[in-house]
Amino acid sequence: MHGFRRRTFLAGLVSAPAVTAVAAAGGQDDLMAYVRRTSGGWDQSLYARLLGHANAFKEGDEIVGVAAPDATARQLARSLLAETRLRDLDAHPPFSDQLSVAITADLDASARARTADWTCGELKTFLLAQPEAAIKAIMPGLSSDVIACVVRLMSDDELIAVGDKVYNPLPGTLIGGRGCLAARLQPNSPTDHPDDIRWQVFDGWAYGVGDVVLGTNPVSSEPASVQAVSDTLRGVLEAFGLTEVMPHCVLAHIDVQAEVDQALPGSTGVWFQSIAGSDAANATFDVSLAKMLRHADARRGPWGLYFETGQGADFTNGHAQGVDMVVHESRKYGFARLLAQRVARARRGPPWVHLNDVAGFIGPEVFRSREQLVRCCLEDLVMGKLHGLCIGLDVCATLHMDVSLDDLDWCLEQVMPARPAYLMALPTKVDPMLGYLTTGFQDHVRLRRKFRCRGEPRMEQFFQRLGTLDADGRPGPRFGDPAWVHLQFRRACGDTRSDEAIRAEGQAEMAAVRSRGVFLAAGHGRLPEDLEPGLAATIGRIYVDAKQSIWAEFDEGFRESQAGSLVLATESQDRRDYILHPTSGEHLAEAAAATVATERDRQAGESDVQIVISDGLNPLAIMDLGQLEPFLESLTAGLVAAGYQPAPRRMLITSGRVRAGYRIGEMLFGGLSGPRALLHVVGERPGTGHRTFSVYITCRRGDEWGVENTTDHQHTRVVAGIATTALEPRRGAADVVRVLEGEWRRA
Repeated sequence: MHGFRRRTFLAGLVSAPAVTAVAAAGGQDDLMAYVRRTSGGWDQSLYARLLGHANAFKEGDEIVGVAAPDATARQLARSLLAETRLRDLDAHPPFSDQLSVAITADLDASARARTADWTCGELKTFLLAQPEAAIKAIMPGLSSDVIACVVRLMSDDELIAVGDKVYNPLPGTLIGGRGCLAARLQPNSPTDHPDDIRWQVFDGWAYGVGDVVLGTNPVSSEPASVQAVSDTLRGVLEAFGLTEVMPHCVLAHIDVQAEVDQALPGSTGVWFQSIAGSDAANATFDVSLAKMLRHADARRGPWGLYFETGQGADFTNGHAQGVDMVVHESRKYGFARLLAQRVARARRGPPWVHLNDVAGFIGPEVFRSREQLVRCCLEDLVMGKLHGLCIGLDVCATLHMDVSLDDLDWCLEQVMPARPAYLMALPTKVDPMLGYLTTGFQDHVRLRRKFRCRGEPRMEQFFQRLGTLDADGRPGPRFGDPAWVHLQFRRACGDTRSDEAIRAEGQAEMAAVRSRGVFLAAGHGRLPEDLEPGLAATIGRIYVDAKQSIWAEFDEGFRESQAGSLVLATESQDRRDYILHPTSGEHLAEAAAATVATERDRQAGESDVQIVISDGLNPLAIMDLGQLEPFLESLTAGLVAAGYQPAPRRMLITSGRVRAGYRIGEMLFGGLSGPRALLHVVGERPGTGHRTFSVYITCRRGDEWGVENTTDHQHTRVVAGIATTALEPRRGAADVVRVLEGEWRRA
């Protein structure tokens, strides 16, 4: 569906007659009565639209087709919702599946009965008027759908008031407690290099930051690689005697983490998994209710589970089910609550379970403005707290959103009064691997000062011993000196060399880390909370380059260099349509689909590997000299040497996203014999300081490819971060062949 037709279709989902009828109700109906009165019976679709109408506006709800067309319709829908009883909301779920049944069945029956006859408006009044103890008494009986409904009735200030009232600290700590702002260190490396990871930890601790978890997003999800990253993180904690103070985590799929721990029991820390709000969306992450319950039941040690969520993930993966983003997000928290209860039963004590809401990571299809980002963070924070969760925030933005570096500072200060348990922590605002903007170390210094917060006491004492903080939690004599932290690490490991020799080694290692495009902060600007001016200027340049990369397009020179490739287009009308409406880049235009069909006939089943190249979100990563061609040369040679038959013609997609590759695979390989693989080269999000591309490796049998629209991310492995400045292209090609061989054996 082309852009114009798509938007016309979506507009038609917002029912103008419904809005008029709401006005006629005069505020005397509740949602249920109104739906029945105007429809002559029960209309589930109208009900879901009205729930969506009550939300603060976000582009994601508009794409789903449930956003209110104007402020009047929004207020009228909220009026109906305010009159609706909680028991009726629970009796009419927006959609039902195994997950929704499970998270509702696990509610406390007596607490639920206490509030069943309350209206949603009365619940709002209670939350605003009553103290924390009274709120906590009813929380175990509040369903995820009820919680999703009550937050949409609140203003930003009202959400802040509730957020500042309810606290769910992690057991044995002040993390998530009153007066504590903790930090989740994220020492990501574009190449999983242990020095990159280790030095970012030293860097965070040099600024007195990092007390929740040392959590790294791995480039490779191979168990051996995950084990190596885990060993690096655990080694730092062991050296400083902190293994009982905070855990480490490698954010690979939970099955991989379990495999690593099974091979070396006790080597992992807290286990991570991204979760969704429905069975269908969870399948995209290759998880299920049953699988997660099994993992939760196995967590009997000191560290439990760590989840990441975010509004918009469900609908961007094709599983909105006609329901707004707030409902989906709240059900994720219900899922986390259920799993936390299972961990508590398994270990017979309070569970170490927390959740990080990664609001803003997906992109402008979810929301586009800084005000919407703040609204999303406040909604999610309150929903998480009302579920009894210790919830932190990744207040973040992608480089294709209309949120600047300065905007992000503003957002942090708007959100902080609602008291998140923790925020993210990177050497700068820029993640060197994931290519997005989030909270830097020195942001924590500013926020703790302004909002009178401290870190976790045991880690704060550690920072005081290091000298990076003083007795009052302010910058100490060693503040901003990661080389000093490295020196203490070496001493803790038994290194007897002179201070000068170790410091010289440290300076050389820091230079090597920076040469790989990983940012390390040192010192500060005019104030301790300011980045060193040179580093601040570098980050500014990266931001500008990222904006250029996002909006670039394949030029004629590049097209000519790919003259032997089949050129395909998606349904995106232009670059702007592609950025703002991602689904348009997931489907081939009719002419392109016909070209693929012709190519299938030409290949006659002789090729078993197809290489596809897409611009993605960074065409410059594909076009930069010395990146794509060495990679393709090595990849083709490696495939042939391994016995594969790569297709003679590559495919080049303009405005192409990852799912466009899946559709090509279905058309090209469906019904053919044996395993067949599609290798999709995609320009990745800019903003890391690198212009990287990734390769999405999807290997399935012909009969599996033949089932239309079933191949998705859960069937795909990724080799990420390929660039001359990150994962060297020829090495990246070798990694792709190695991963493909493993997938081929399993197909």
